[in-house]
Amino acid sequence: MESEDDFDMQDAAESAEDDFYSGGDDGFDTDDADDYEFIDNDSDDSDDLVSHRHQQNYTVLSEADIHRRQDDDVARISTVLSISKVSGSILLRYYNWSVSKVHDEWFADEGKVRKAVGLLEAPVVPFPDGREMTCGICFETYPCDKLHAAACGHPFCNTCWAGYISTAINDGPGCLMLRCPDPSCAAAVGQDMITALASGEDKDKYTRYFIRSYIEDNRKTKWCPAPGCDYAVDFIVGSGSYDVTCRCSYSFCWNCTEEAHRPVDCGTVAKWILKNSAESENMNWILANSKPCPKCKRPIEKNQGCMHITCTPPCKFEFCWLCLGAWSEHGERTGGFYACNRYETAKQEGVYDEAEKRREMAKNSLERYTHYYERWATNQSSRQKALADLQQMQTVHLEKLSDNQCQPESQLKFITEAWLQIVECRRVLKWTYSYGYYIPEHEHAKRQFFEYLQGEAESGLERLHQCAEKELQVYLNAEGPSKDFNEFRTKLAGLTSVTRNYFENLVRALENGLSDVDAHGGTSRTGSSKSLLGVGGSSSRGKGGKGKGSTSRSSGGPSRASIDDSGHWSCEHCTFANIKPATICAMCQQRR
Repeated sequence: MESEDDFDMQDAAESAEDDFYSGGDDGFDTDDADDYEFIDNDSDDSDDLVSHRHQQNYTVLSEADIHRRQDDDVARISTVLSISKVSGSILLRYYNWSVSKVHDEWFADEGKVRKAVGLLEAPVVPFPDGREMTCGICFETYPCDKLHAAACGHPFCNTCWAGYISTAINDGPGCLMLRCPDPSCAAAVGQDMITALASGEDKDKYTRYFIRSYIEDNRKTKWCPAPGCDYAVDFIVGSGSYDVTCRCSYSFCWNCTEEAHRPVDCGTVAKWILKNSAESENMNWILANSKPCPKCKRPIEKNQGCMHITCTPPCKFEFCWLCLGAWSEHGERTGGFYACNRYETAKQEGVYDEAEKRREMAKNSLERYTHYYERWATNQSSRQKALADLQQMQTVHLEKLSDNQCQPESQLKFITEAWLQIVECRRVLKWTYSYGYYIPEHEHAKRQFFEYLQGEAESGLERLHQCAEKELQVYLNAEGPSKDFNEFRTKLAGLTSVTRNYFENLVRALENGLSDVDAHGGTSRTGSSKSLLGVGGSSSRGKGGKGKGSTSRSSGGPSRASIDDSGHWSCEHCTFANIKPATICAMCQQRR
């Protein structure tokens, strides 16, 4: 089985364009697992337990890395502009840590920059030479060694400076652009004065603000959004996928800082998250499942079979659930407790069409949202369970399996790779349901094509998950080496590769906006089906497939095992494309 996107996985780990979905290797070399590294940590958030791929379009920064970068930038600016490091740090902070911006502005108009930033070339007030001076805040007289001044020369006592600095630091990050206390002076107060005059607690706060400013004011860097994580990510803007993985193992989208959601765009994710948390669905439920009391207008849900409704106190109005008329006007002549002739007559006359239409629309909207949300949430739960199973596999089961089958753990990496693939595919599949929810109703062909690709990927994932979760237990519980363990190895590695292909195809199609749906509302069959399936023969799943693992059958026999134009037949069990003469699948050993 060959694919146009095949590449050597070892070389890809060193490539700057390496990406999880850049293409799959259809071979079954278990060394592919070297491209993944599962990172254990003690976080309570199971999302932190994810696969780690070596990416080249971003760099994870620790606090020490941030310090080093700050020092390098300050040293570069102070050297080029021939100013002190304190002045250099003030300049960089003012221009959001952009070295190039500082260079451009400084050499364009140095005087304008100095005035804007507060870097004075000479003191505004000469520092007196007397033994005693008066503080400009408390107006007490102090010896010269008890007074300090910024570059402007305005003297203030150490106590007043400490109070002024402490107040500014406690007010927030604005302390990084602190100016002289004199109301008429705009001279900047540098980090050297903070270090000399602030208390230990205030200096720690200032240092944290200073470090955070390097990340938060720089458009190329962001903090990892995982709870309790202190790492930042430096991203090469315009370099491709926004999905990044922090050293804490949390994967997120650098663009919107939500959890990694490729192939769904950030706008769709934002709408979906808002919908999940908004009150709109509550109102839809109320509209679809309740009716307002005709008297007090409070919504009422009917919980019994009788149509005789009594509103809650203090209203206590009795009315008919169907026609909302007063119950005093009802009785045997109107149909009794469980029917309403007046309602049926009015409905035929069209009196209740408007209200019923609104209620029916709300009910349909709620059912549609529930359909997608349940599958979104179910795949999230499955992913969490797979993460837990992966951790247990790495910490407990691999060693046990190695002992049972008399094989070194290095030869069992194909199992870890399978679980990593399951975790990643569950994440992708979860977000495809939010994508499907927002496909416009009138684009029927696009919806059918999406459901077809989603169904193919989901059925492949279910086969892989079943094999890794259930069939592996036989070998874990075995008391000695199993003769067919190598066959299991081949099957699991093969299913991993096939599933990877299916999800690569799904991701590629969604990122292209399902462009394979042509202008006439159908799919382009000239090569698109083969390239999208990633196998030699096209799959026969119905376009409306829901991922249940079922396959459609034509009148001529099982379409999965039919021979395509290239002379291959697709296995009904694992979808592997076998050569025409073969009668047994080379992947899963099932008969044709």
